[in-house]
Amino acid sequence: MPFQWKDQVVLLTGGTGSFGQTFTEVMLREFKPKALRIYSRDELKQWEMEKKFKHDESLRFFLGDVRDEDRLRRAMAGATLVVHAAALKQVPLCEYNPFEAIKTNVLGAQNVINAALDAAVPRVLALSTDKAVNPVNLYGATKLCAEKLFVQGNFYAGKRDVRFGCVRYGNVVGSRGSVLPLFKEQRKTGRLTVTDENMTRFWITLEQGVAFVLRCIERMKGGEIFVPKIPSMKIVDMARAVAPECSIQFTGIRPGEKIHEVLLSEDEARSALEFDDMFVIHPSHLWAQPWEGKEGRPLPAGFRYGSDSNPQWLSAEQMKRLVE
Repeated sequence: MPFQWKDQVVLLTGGTGSFGQTFTEVMLREFKPKALRIYSRDELKQWEMEKKFKHDESLRFFLGDVRDEDRLRRAMAGATLVVHAAALKQVPLCEYNPFEAIKTNVLGAQNVINAALDAAVPRVLALSTDKAVNPVNLYGATKLCAEKLFVQGNFYAGKRDVRFGCVRYGNVVGSRGSVLPLFKEQRKTGRLTVTDENMTRFWITLEQGVAFVLRCIERMKGGEIFVPKIPSMKIVDMARAVAPECSIQFTGIRPGEKIHEVLLSEDEARSALEFDDMFVIHPSHLWAQPWEGKEGRPLPAGFRYGSDSNPQWLSAEQMKRLVE
C-alpha cells in the first residue's frame, strides 16, 4: 500500500534550519500532511516561519532543544513520522566546542530515539553527512555516533512498529554556513579564499535533499543508511564558476578538513546494494527486514564512493545555474 502522506503527523527537529524551511515548503505545497510540527530552539525563526507560511493550519511550532528528552517526548505524542535534522554542523565550531557538539549531535540523537520509542513513532529518519565516513573531525565523529545509534535503535524497538534509519549526503548548495554564500560575499572584494586547489566535495541542492529524504521515508524498513548518487565538483572550480572575475587565494587546509570526502566506504560497500538513484547500506543484523534484493545490485569488491573518483561531475555552467 502506498505511503499515505495526508494521514501523517510529522515532527521535524531543527525545523527552522535551511533543510527545515525547504522541507516545510515542499510538504505544505505537495504532500499536505495532517500536521507538521516544527521543533527548534529559535523563537525568532519560528515566528518568521509562521508568518512566511501564512499561519497554515497544519503547522505547529514547538520550542525545545533535542538535549531535552522530556520536551521531545511531549512533542512526539501522537506523531507518526519524525525527521531528525537538528545538529551542530560547523566543523571549526564543533572542534572548539566539543562538549556542546556531543550534547547536541550524540546525546540529542539518543534523546530523539528514546522519545520516539516511548511515543511508538512508526518511522524515524535522521539526516547525516559524508563527514561521518572515516571521520577526521569531531563533527564527523558525532554524526558517525548518531548513525550507529539510529541503526541500532531498531534493536530497542523490539516487536513494536517503530523503525529507525538514516540519510547520508554531501554538501548542500547554498545552505547557511556553506562555502557558496561565503564566495558570494567575498566576490564583492575581488578575491576568493580556497583552502586547497585539489579539494573536492559532493554537492546536492536543498530541494534535491528534501526529495531524497521523502523517497527514503517511503521505502525504509529500518536500519538502512540511504546514500544518494550526486555529483562532485572541485572547490576551486566552484569558486571560478561563482566569480570568474576574482582572484583566488589558497589559504591551506584547516584543522579537521579532508581533501576529498567519501559517502560510501569500501567496508560499507560489502553490505550495500546499488539502485539507479542511490546506494542502500543494509544492516547485517537478525532484526533487519530483507530488502528488495532482486532490484538492488551488489557492489564489486573494493568499491568506494568518493568525491574524487565520482563518475558524475558538475560543470561550471551547471553550478552557475544552481547559483542563480
